[in-house]
Amino acid sequence: MPLQLHTTARAVTSDDYAPLETTPLTLTAVYKHGFSTLDNPAVWEMTLTNTADAPWQGVVKMEYRPAVQNPQFWLPGFLYGTNRGDAPIRVDNRYPRLRTGDPEFPASPWWMVRADRLSHPAAFMLDGCRWYGLAAAPYFVRRNGKLKPWQPGAKGEFAQFAGFTCSLENGSVGYTLGYENAPYLFVQSHNIKPRAPMGGNCLTLAAGESVTFPLYTYNIYAVDGPRTLYAALEQIYAQWHTPPRRGASPAQAAALLAGAVARDAWLPDDKNYIGITKEKPDGSYEKNKIFSISWTNGLSAAVPNLLAALRLGDETIRAQSLACIDNIVQNSLDPRCGLPNETWDPDHGWSCRGWWFDGMYTGGHSGYLIGQTLYYILKAYRAEAAHGHDHPDWLAFVQGVVPRLAAARNGDEEYPFTLSEQTGAGLEYDSLGSAWCLAAEAALMQLTGDTADLPAMERSEAHYYDTFVRRAVCYGGPLDTNKTVDSEGVLAYIRAARLLHELTGRAVYLDHLRDALCYEYSFKFCYNVPVQVPPLSRLSWSSCGGSITSVANPHIHPMSCTVADEMIYYLKHRPDAYIESRLKDTVGWSLQTFNTFDREYDYGRAGWMSERFCHCEGLLVQTYPDGSPASTWFALMPWACGSVLEGLCGDWWDYLKEEAVRNI
Repeated sequence: MPLQLHTTARAVTSDDYAPLETTPLTLTAVYKHGFSTLDNPAVWEMTLTNTADAPWQGVVKMEYRPAVQNPQFWLPGFLYGTNRGDAPIRVDNRYPRLRTGDPEFPASPWWMVRADRLSHPAAFMLDGCRWYGLAAAPYFVRRNGKLKPWQPGAKGEFAQFAGFTCSLENGSVGYTLGYENAPYLFVQSHNIKPRAPMGGNCLTLAAGESVTFPLYTYNIYAVDGPRTLYAALEQIYAQWHTPPRRGASPAQAAALLAGAVARDAWLPDDKNYIGITKEKPDGSYEKNKIFSISWTNGLSAAVPNLLAALRLGDETIRAQSLACIDNIVQNSLDPRCGLPNETWDPDHGWSCRGWWFDGMYTGGHSGYLIGQTLYYILKAYRAEAAHGHDHPDWLAFVQGVVPRLAAARNGDEEYPFTLSEQTGAGLEYDSLGSAWCLAAEAALMQLTGDTADLPAMERSEAHYYDTFVRRAVCYGGPLDTNKTVDSEGVLAYIRAARLLHELTGRAVYLDHLRDALCYEYSFKFCYNVPVQVPPLSRLSWSSCGGSITSVANPHIHPMSCTVADEMIYYLKHRPDAYIESRLKDTVGWSLQTFNTFDREYDYGRAGWMSERFCHCEGLLVQTYPDGSPASTWFALMPWACGSVLEGLCGDWWDYLKEEAVRNI
């Protein structure tokens, strides 16, 4: 079978790519085995040789160019479909978009990117009913003086990153030896750099040197359309998986993280937690309250800390959590619309105008924050009830708000992204993040047994699934990204699908739950990036099990840890080796990504944890006192600690015991 590769090269001294035959390089492809299917890809032994009598330095680009007409692309963690290239582009937060022709910044008809920006070393393209793709080593090592592609278990000293490409112009996905971030490098959505001069990104081959590497190609009938991504990544995972390093025990992690939040972030006068505590170069701390009732503060810290307190038997931590929940239940409600306000400050009191407000399309209450708040109140209610503590006012609070959210659903049965401050009417939709409202209503239905609204809720779930999860392009989660493609909103849907299965017993919700988990896994690393920047490089920190935030915020953060319970729930109903392995990756990642002793991550105290882990060039904005870059944010963030605690102190705690019994 022929290999449809179009190969070009750009020497370090050149301005652009030229056909390979005009260079001193040769590339041979020898078919080894396989049939281009997901479980049996065509495997090619590729050999690149420098035939010159002098070293060659540059980037070699190999594009897989089948005949396509209207392709969409998936470069996991970096680009989905066209990265909403069809949506309005003149927004505050900028990220790579695909558009044809000569589009305005930041769109382009093609992209090149360093391989560690992707969560899996593969690039895919869907055109009609055909699914195409390729996979190859994300980086190369030197072993006994020879350049070798990295593979799981391979030894050698890190030598060079590879890269991946996609192009609407050429109808192609590609792989590069060496790499470029082009036409731009997105450090973050407000820090975008032009294409860099050639240099450290280049592959170097000595005179007469060759490098041999496997290239895996895919070409199948895509009966599942974009959902083919989920099966494709399951196979990529099987080939490239390397587990995270060993970290703390769950009990040690819970005590350290909850203890740090209770000790260093609780504000008794405000009955809430500090949003961010940053360490200054002189060792002092800058404390930023940025209050919110959930998401980046409030219940996203209080409820996981409550779960930890109940596991650890710590009444001090529990009392703080209860005070935070009680304060929100007793004081946040806006009498004009019957919805809780999302923030508070001493000068203006309660309002919906949190730190995110000025970045929104439409001002008002947030379906994401309100739905999440109600969900977490009910989660706390159930946890307390299991320990003999009743909080009827918590339940009454949720019962008063949920009908208002349900009444604001639109004709698609979608809950609002934004609601009016005055009336509570829905103002803006088109968001998977609003599925938090569905999760909250389902959780309330479990407690009350009142199923009158269940048919409408099932129609709502079908809308969210068909519009977002089935298409493998989910957006509208975090409020500060202008509805970029992200990994946050689906965490709400995952909870809703699980709860609807509990309520109805319908197998379709397990199917949808698995698809949603697989979408989230597309942002979750399957291997460990050789991070080049301290402190993560010094610690041999693991990226496997950590999930990229969004295509606009290219760092790993811990929010995906919060759905460990939902993975366990799925496994209890359907044994699944893939889901179980991803669960262990997620928990394993969380156990090795915080200070187990003072300044382990070059800042802070034991138990401190940031939200930002820079596995690649993205978000490298924190610096050491000498100005050199740091690969994490020197900050204590209670919501980040809470994400890990929620994963550890729920069903995982008991799952460990059950697994230990099974393994006796």
